[in-house]
Amino acid sequence: MTTTVLPSGAPRPTADRTTVGEPLTLPLFRALSGTLAGHPYLKVVVDRAEDTWHLLDTAVHPFHVDYIATRILGMTPAELDARLDAFNASVYTDPGRRFLLGVLSLHAEEDTEGRERPFLVLETTEADTMNGPLLEEFYTFVRHRLDGRLPLLLKPANHGQEHELTVISDVRVPRILSHELFGNRTRTPLNPGEAAGRLRHFRTPEEYAAGAGQLGWSDIVAMPCLPDDVPRVAGFINTAPSTPLSHTNVLASGWGIPNAIVRDLERLIEADDLDGAWVRYEVTDDDVSLVRLAQPPTPSAPAWHQHRIRLRTPLLADADPLPLRRLRRTDQDRYGTKAANLGELHHVLEHREADLTGYYGRPRPPRPDLYSHLAARLGVPQPASAAQLRTAAADFVAATVTAPDGIALPFALQHRFLISSPVLQQAIGKLKMALELEAVDAVDPLCLQLQHLIRQVPMPDEVTRPIIAALPDGPDTGHRLVVRSSSNAEDLPGFSAAGVYDSISTVHGAEELLDAVRQVWASLLSPRSVRLRHQAGISLDDAYMGVIIQRYAPAELGGVLVTCNPTRRSDFRNVYLNCSPGSPETVVDGSTLPMQYLYNTVEGGGRTVALGSSREDLPATTRSGLAQLALTGRLLQSHFSDTNVDQPLDIEWLMTDQGGFRLVQIRPYAR
Repeated sequence: MTTTVLPSGAPRPTADRTTVGEPLTLPLFRALSGTLAGHPYLKVVVDRAEDTWHLLDTAVHPFHVDYIATRILGMTPAELDARLDAFNASVYTDPGRRFLLGVLSLHAEEDTEGRERPFLVLETTEADTMNGPLLEEFYTFVRHRLDGRLPLLLKPANHGQEHELTVISDVRVPRILSHELFGNRTRTPLNPGEAAGRLRHFRTPEEYAAGAGQLGWSDIVAMPCLPDDVPRVAGFINTAPSTPLSHTNVLASGWGIPNAIVRDLERLIEADDLDGAWVRYEVTDDDVSLVRLAQPPTPSAPAWHQHRIRLRTPLLADADPLPLRRLRRTDQDRYGTKAANLGELHHVLEHREADLTGYYGRPRPPRPDLYSHLAARLGVPQPASAAQLRTAAADFVAATVTAPDGIALPFALQHRFLISSPVLQQAIGKLKMALELEAVDAVDPLCLQLQHLIRQVPMPDEVTRPIIAALPDGPDTGHRLVVRSSSNAEDLPGFSAAGVYDSISTVHGAEELLDAVRQVWASLLSPRSVRLRHQAGISLDDAYMGVIIQRYAPAELGGVLVTCNPTRRSDFRNVYLNCSPGSPETVVDGSTLPMQYLYNTVEGGGRTVALGSSREDLPATTRSGLAQLALTGRLLQSHFSDTNVDQPLDIEWLMTDQGGFRLVQIRPYAR
């Protein structure tokens, strides 16, 4: 089903036009509605005790609960705030509740003759635990008071409601799932931002390859699927479905540039002759706009052009390859951020000493904290002490995920290799000179030459011996190995380097292992990585590469989660999770369109956002496991987010053939 946005009508009056008991017509809907995610919507309260309903004026009453408490029950705002959580439970989870709360949204689909046919969709809030009979009662009540010419569909707000509806006829309760309604949205915000630039539209990878060399920081790049090696520009536009967790959107987030899916770009280009034109491009949480400018804006360097990243001094003194479980976060200056974070994860899971409840202790007005919600999620009886919650959180995380074993190679080994060869030192010197002189045309060839040398120059015994000796079973046991990058020049505020450095997952034997280590080292000096770091003010002298060596683990399912809602930054409840069959790399590299989920880590529940390339949703038991994984990510955020527990994490994970979850990477999520 394709949906389009219907106009919301004339300017809104300032008086409260909330109505009680009246039938709902389309003109009344438009008079009362607001706009959410590009669609007109109206809040509905059904009062079962009075057998009536309230249609709220959206401009005056943005929250159901406030309206019920103050306008129906006569409470003061202070009284509501004092017992907000208990009041929410009475309207969202009590099976004998007096009030049924929901939202009606207006959509349209094209009929066979191309005409738009409006229809309404009814849903509850995402945390609502209505059972099947209540959902049917809610739908029937609204259906009987709605203009009979308007089709009405019920959209389950979470996986629990989907399950409840399986035993109810879709004739009695016609329904639509979230991914069916929004999966074909014409425009979808991915990363908010605003830019004025020149629109460069590439319809095929071949067109992009031919024109990529001429792209500059004032360009807005549009194409079906942006490649991971896209240069730093003013904005991104995807003309085909994508995910907020793709490498390119993580780059957009880290660079602070707008990014969205605009599936009707061809029509916009044709209507306004936009290809190659200067445009103002704006992406908000709910809208995407693209407006042609009468003349080019006054040239000015982008904000990121002035931003300079300063690295902590890498420690290059001799250090041994170490098992990951022996590292802590403080080892990032010797072994890189990825390796240090995995070592810290081992420590958290084994010792269970870390306080993983900090996120829930932060005030979320009007609540002083969310500890009662955490207790509910962990199954801890109330009232729970702080110590009980800390213990329960640590036990929950340790029972849900494991950390991968492996070996971490320090920066010192790469440094020892580079200084062992005069040829390498001479090539590095030439590259430094080109960067200092801003000799742009010379940088890429010098990088490619240097990468070739790193792959070809003999590796001295003092470098190869510690690598081979560090592997507990040796490299020639027949086991497949994975070799991952772990640099100090990544996962930084304003510089994520997502997808920039190499990882190799098809390694067998000593010869392939040493070649893979060389390849990871060489990726630190790829043309793209050098250019990106140079733009960010990161000196070639300060960037080093550590390496992680792990035994390959086959995955039934792999993916990425971020402990926030990347398309709605004010949402403190939800964790966004993507997954596909196989390894996590297929999610972020754009090779497949993943399944996408939102899991509420405060009130509980989850919903499917998109099925991606899959034809059907995951089994309910797997989705239940993903809900536990999402909560685990939220709890780990309290420990891995340094001084700010609201700094979200980006976690790569896989699900083994035994159904267990293994975390293979933890890093800050670029926001």
